[in-house]
Amino acid sequence: MRLRERLDGIWLMAMALLSLFAATFYCVSQMRSTTLNAAYTVLVLLQVVALTMYLWGPEKLTFGPLRALYRLLYASSVAVIPAFAFILVCLVNQYHAAIPDAIDATSMPVEQILPTDKTVVYNTGTAHVIFPEHTQIALACEERPPESDVSITWCSGAAFQHAVEIGFSQENIEGDHAVDGTLYTSPHPHDGFAAFTFANGSYSFEFDDPRRAIREAAEAGGNGFMQYALMRDGEAVMRFDRPRPRCYRALAELNGSVCIIDSVNVLPPDEFLAELRRLGVRNALYMDMGPGWNYSWFRDAANQVVTLFGLKVPWSHNWVVFRK
Repeated sequence: MRLRERLDGIWLMAMALLSLFAATFYCVSQMRSTTLNAAYTVLVLLQVVALTMYLWGPEKLTFGPLRALYRLLYASSVAVIPAFAFILVCLVNQYHAAIPDAIDATSMPVEQILPTDKTVVYNTGTAHVIFPEHTQIALACEERPPESDVSITWCSGAAFQHAVEIGFSQENIEGDHAVDGTLYTSPHPHDGFAAFTFANGSYSFEFDDPRRAIREAAEAGGNGFMQYALMRDGEAVMRFDRPRPRCYRALAELNGSVCIIDSVNVLPPDEFLAELRRLGVRNALYMDMGPGWNYSWFRDAANQVVTLFGLKVPWSHNWVVFRK
């Protein structure tokens, strides 16, 4: 066997294995995209068929269309490396970045975990409690809020989107929502949704009639969106259908103030909920959006941007923004 043929075999075997790893990482990341699921499945099949044809013997492919098919399958192996790199980045971006300057609150009484006149972060050992400095909380749609906007102190994904789409449409956002006084009704309601609104200088969590809360926020010129209810009046109300260990996030009300609570490390949802109860969280919405949608950052007390998730996927189209 010539050196070129041996190298071809090594390449095809490596790409077949790498495509299987990419598909496995896709399952682990649980992105739930029908399009991507099909793409990674097809990629694996193409590499397996290419490797099978190589092992059978390229010299035996005397039929012209079969030779052309083999060359096409061989060429498709080039797509494996970027596909693997993409899903690996998505997987890594499910894990929250460390916040080294957070205040050590492992032994701090929970009633002392309070906002200050600047953005402040507490580390309880299990969770980061982030109080972004703000005078307004808004929902931004379509255009990703820029880190260069010095008025923004927190930015993260807000509402779920019904389908993975590059183009933006308000109808693709799940749940009614309000943007600076404009109401958008959704054709994709969920029974487990609650509403978070900000209007007339104050925030509110609404569980009984979230659509009315969004409508009233819009009428008042405010903002709001809907997400799964996580905590209500100090009790967990969300049931996880797949209680896997991962990093979790909540938009919460703690000690009478709105905040963001992130798990410090990967942990089961029951442990995250137990920490919310220990802290005395009164109300909270589920805010862990998954890879890509987890894009988030905040501006610390020194006005420096701290990136928690830096992956900017083109199909993410709405964010909750705190402004000072």
